[in-house]
Amino acid sequence: MHNNYYYLQQVSSALAPILIGRTVDSAFSQDKDELVVSFLSKTDLFFIRAILKNSFVCLTFPSEFHRARKNTVELFSKLTGRTVEKIIQYQNDRSFAIQLDSGLLLLFKLHGNRSNVLLYQDNKVIELFQNNIEADLSLSPESLHRDISPTFEDFIQNKQNPATVYPTLGKPVAAYLKQEKFPNKSAQEQWTILQQFIYNLENPSSFYVVRSPAHLSTGNSSFQLTLFPTGNTEFESSDPLEIANRFYSLYARESTFDREKQQVLHKLDKQKKQTESYLAKTYEKLNQIQTEARHEQLANILMANIHQIPSGSEAVELFDFYHNQTIRIKLKKEFSAQKNAETYYRKAKNEKIEIEILEKAITQKELEMAQIKKYMADISAIQNLKVLRNYVKDHDLASASTIPTIQELFKRFEYQGFEILVGKNAKNNDLLTREYAWKEDLWLHAKDVTGSHVIIKYQSGKKFPEPVIEKAAQLAAYYSKRKNDTLCPVTVTPRKYIRKPKGLPEGAVIIDKEQVVLVEPADFSGL
Repeated sequence: MHNNYYYLQQVSSALAPILIGRTVDSAFSQDKDELVVSFLSKTDLFFIRAILKNSFVCLTFPSEFHRARKNTVELFSKLTGRTVEKIIQYQNDRSFAIQLDSGLLLLFKLHGNRSNVLLYQDNKVIELFQNNIEADLSLSPESLHRDISPTFEDFIQNKQNPATVYPTLGKPVAAYLKQEKFPNKSAQEQWTILQQFIYNLENPSSFYVVRSPAHLSTGNSSFQLTLFPTGNTEFESSDPLEIANRFYSLYARESTFDREKQQVLHKLDKQKKQTESYLAKTYEKLNQIQTEARHEQLANILMANIHQIPSGSEAVELFDFYHNQTIRIKLKKEFSAQKNAETYYRKAKNEKIEIEILEKAITQKELEMAQIKKYMADISAIQNLKVLRNYVKDHDLASASTIPTIQELFKRFEYQGFEILVGKNAKNNDLLTREYAWKEDLWLHAKDVTGSHVIIKYQSGKKFPEPVIEKAAQLAAYYSKRKNDTLCPVTVTPRKYIRKPKGLPEGAVIIDKEQVVLVEPADFSGL
């Protein structure tokens, strides 16, 4: 009811003794949907803050307001220095006006998503706060007055519907009357109750901020400002201006909480869907490899028939003793039968490695999925902004706000004019190799141990100098588990020979072709 006629009637009555005789100090905005007007007396300033968003409209009356130095604009300049003469409440309408000298009138029209603040001079609109509401340019203030004086006969003719005969009541009142079993009363009893209720609305002894559970299903705020006690009372006051400030404070806090909570849940839900997709694809890949993996069988068939295979053959038909049928096996004609079998054995070994990697990746992702679900359950149960922020911070769930540079992402060195990039961890290694390395770049890694991926960036038309390769290899050795060894073997290969099949864990790759150099581990300062 914070924009209800009966409440605004009390607001305008409370404003009259405060504003009459004051002069307007300034009117400004530092938010496209928010207007602040300050009124000066000999001793202090009084503020009216109008929040006119499409989704939320509210007036507050802060005791002080610290204006920003930037991103603020002066509005309604003709008001400055003008003296308040009168407060006008429009009968049965959610509007009131501040009348000033020089024929000026500042109208506050609180009509939901058509709310606006209008400045008149001699009954003509000269400025709008919300310029997109063009109909307000021709709005006459006097047209806002509405005479509503229903009789008992009107009530009967309108099927005893309070909202029809008193459209100023609003939904909270209708809900309250229903809760009080109003529909079960006789027509005469209903009319008597309704007249008493209207009197109470026009002469409230207190104002209330109440909490309702309705927002859980509707998405609306759980706080409401009412002129009668209902639900769980959070705050009560006899001052309509104080209750507005308290209501907005609670609303804003809850709005911030809901927004931040939904942001975190949305991020987690996105991660959950990505993880589900990853698991589905990885399970499919694993099933495919396990179903089609025959390289070891083909190698065994070749070895069993090694003396029957003509040299220089591109293919051979042999009996498959695994499936009791003749099959065709592709060969490399430049290889001997034994060499071809060795090739198939190597592929079989890679298949086993890939299966093992996929199984480990699935286990890891399923653990991640369980953790994501736990986060979502925990956050869904949180009902306090401070608790939410602490949880997000403690579990590092806040999203990054800036895009890091290459220098921030990786360790970066330069030697003899060549750029050398070094990964910081497994995830960072993937980022370096997959997104920041081109196929012509040189890729290095300490052999057979965990460590950083190292990239030497390719320069067009230039070969990689041996001293540069050696220095990069020393870095790869230094940023690995062989850091303290006297000598370390390091894999060196063009990036194009590095593969990352789906399902491999972070930092893991498959190397199709490599050379190995032996170097002494050293950091860049020691090179």
